[in-house]
Amino acid sequence: MRRVPTVLFQAGKAIGDLDLLKIVQSEINHELSAKPFQNDESRSFGDFVVDWDSPQSQDVVLRRRCESGEEVAVSALLGAESSNENVKFPREAFMKVGVKKPGLSSVLEFDCVATAQVGDGCDFEIQNVNYILSSALDSSAFKGPSFSFFSSLDQKLQDELYKYLEARGVSKSFADSLLLHLHKKEQGQYVDWLHKLQAVVTPNDDADNTAREI
Repeated sequence: MRRVPTVLFQAGKAIGDLDLLKIVQSEINHELSAKPFQNDESRSFGDFVVDWDSPQSQDVVLRRRCESGEEVAVSALLGAESSNENVKFPREAFMKVGVKKPGLSSVLEFDCVATAQVGDGCDFEIQNVNYILSSALDSSAFKGPSFSFFSSLDQKLQDELYKYLEARGVSKSFADSLLLHLHKKEQGQYVDWLHKLQAVVTPNDDADNTAREI
């Protein structure tokens, strides 16, 4: 009789694992059947090359060297969900863009956000501009004036800064390609995690047989 509580505990655990397994399998099937981004072909980043895109990380880093010798680096990762449920990409992307001129250690740094629009395309917004007087982009670097309220700047200056980035390959079409890449990356990581969870919660033969007997 001492085995009864143990058997009941094992049976209850097995049944619970089977319920969890069904939910995990249902979520995997949903993700694979929905494929909101996986069917879309990856888009070009123009002259940018991918410098960092680890399967274990959420961010991506791209770089390019312009004909003028300028170096442009873009780091990006997904942020908060959009308030509009009708857009293709549910989350916005945070982008940090750094432009470095040859022979200078200073970097012009932009904090940007890319948000999907209804239909095709996205909205690309500059939120902050920093002039960093150091080649080392860390907390010890001296920063010049920070224009955290970009919208309060003169409209002509805003327009020229957007043109400045666009001339260096950072445009709405670039941001749209980045949104697609980051969403496909996130979904792939999520499905991979679900498969690993499925392997962990799949009952072994003994526990499965116990659950069936109950």
